[in-house]
This record gives sequence, structure tokens and C-alpha cells, in this order.
Amino acid sequence: MSNRRRGGALLAVLWLSAALTAVAFAVAATVRGETERAATAADGVRSYYLATGALDRAILYFLWSGIQNPDGSPRYYVPGVPRYRFSFPTGEAIVEIIPETGKLNINGAQPAELLRLLLALGAEPARAGVIVQAILDWRTPTLALTAFDAHYLSLTPSFRARHASLEEIEELLLVRGMTPDLFHGSYGRDAEGRLIPRPGLRDCLTVYGAGLGLLDINTAEPAVMAAVGIPPDAIAMIMTRRLAGPILPQEAAALARMGPAMQRLSVVTYPLATLRATARLRLPGGQLSDLRRTVAATVKLAGKGAGNGPTILRWYDSATPGPEVVAWP
Repeated sequence: MSNRRRGGALLAVLWLSAALTAVAFAVAATVRGETERAATAADGVRSYYLATGALDRAILYFLWSGIQNPDGSPRYYVPGVPRYRFSFPTGEAIVEIIPETGKLNINGAQPAELLRLLLALGAEPARAGVIVQAILDWRTPTLALTAFDAHYLSLTPSFRARHASLEEIEELLLVRGMTPDLFHGSYGRDAEGRLIPRPGLRDCLTVYGAGLGLLDINTAEPAVMAAVGIPPDAIAMIMTRRLAGPILPQEAAALARMGPAMQRLSVVTYPLATLRATARLRLPGGQLSDLRRTVAATVKLAGKGAGNGPTILRWYDSATPGPEVVAWP
């Protein structure tokens, strides 16, 4: 009987030890997970401020655009360069330069231009027609209830069209017929079956600038050039030339003589651009972290003779990088 009692006590001790061990492992796993989450959150904050610092440096490059090297070449800002890569002691960042002058103004674009743009971005003709009519309805002042308003009021949550100029390009997500892929862009396949990025309306339209102004030949998307009536062979020629470096003003002037549509293209240096910075921390081993943070700002620099510095028209605390930066190894 005594042996049975001792065996029962030993079994109870073993079960208690197993339970305590399980609790200890659970606590250790929880503590480890919380520690890793805290470290990731801290790295995210550091990456955020690294991206913010890179964006500030890019703004300084704009302000220092007149400074040249001894050979006369630009030392900091070079018009037409699509992105800059900055190296810091704690990491690296890529800043994308997206001039608003390379986009069509959504509030002034003609219906035919909007239709050609949507078709160039891959929209079905029927859907493209609906979206164009919805955009025209959205930006046209009226007090009457339109057919598009009736559609919007049937949704949950319900709303009415603004019936005024768009103030934010994201308003396009509300118009009838719009899809996330058309607005944000997506991926398609080339002739060899490889995935290639396809721009969206957010990359081709803006709420800033003149509706019928010149388009920057160095940054306008092929779809934007198609929208203003430039033929495909001329677009291919421009895109091939851009691979060799920014197109110079004298080259743009020569291209403008090729037809009326080509006269919409020029080397536009109006200081209004969206800067998008993506940062990655440097790990102790020297390689870059997989964690990335992207911020963006639409910036307008002060004109000549003005005493004010750059003006941040809009700040994006969290932004989506371009496809070239997404592929950053």
C-alpha cells in the first residue's frame, strides 16, 4: 500500500512538472513573440524617419538645383531623373520623383482624352465610356439629381457626386465603373509571359496645374501620351530615347515639329512634384532589412524672388512604392 502511495505521489509530481514545463514554454513563446513585435515596431519607426529624412534631402536637391560641378554639370538635382538613391549610416532610401506636370489634369481633360487614357490602361470600351461619363457628371456643377446620383444613393453608404472640381485624385475611386486595378494599377504579361507593371489612373491624372498645359516629356506615362493623341510609334521612340537619359529641351523642340499632338510635350521644370521615399535599415551584417517604410509628399517650391521655402501641399504618412522600388532586392 505504501508503494502505491509513493507511486501515486510520484505520478502527481510528474504531471505537475509537465504542466509547469508547458506553462514555462508558453510564457517563453509569448515573451519572445512580444519582443520580436516590439523590435519590428521599433524598426518600423526608424525606417519611417529614415524615409522622411530622405524625402527632406530630395527637397534640398530641388532647392540646390542651380549648384553645378566644376565641369558645369548639375551637382544635385538633374531634371528628368526619375529617382535618387541615398545612402545613410543607418540604411538606404530611394526617392521617386513624380512631377505633376507629366500628368493630365482631371478637372480640365477633354472627354476624348479621358476615353483614350482609359483604353490605353486596359479598360474595356463599355466600362471606359461609363467612367468618362461619370467623371464628367462628378465635376459638372448642378443642383439637379442626376442618374449617377441615383446610383450613388442606392449604395451603402450612400452619397452624391461632388458636382464640382475634384480636390483629391482619390475621389475617382467613388465614380461609377471605377475599379481598384484601374485606379492603382496592376500587373500584366509581356510577349514572353513575364509580369510587367501597368500604371493606373493615379499615375496619369492630377488635380494640380492647368488642364490644357504642356506635359513633361521625360516623365509622362505612355498612356498619357496616347491620351493626347500621340501615335504609338512616336511613343515607342520617346520611351527608347528616355532610357539613355533625360530628353533635352532642344530635342523636345525638334519632336514638337512632328505634329500637333507632339506640341503638348516639352521639358517642363515647374517645381510641383510628388516625392515618394522608401527606406530600409542596415542590419549589423551590412545587408539591408526586408522591412520597408514608404512616405510621400506633394511639394511645391517657392517661385523666384519669393521668401518662403517649399510648401507641402499633401503628406502621405503611408504610401505605396512604384514597381521599380517594389523590385528593390
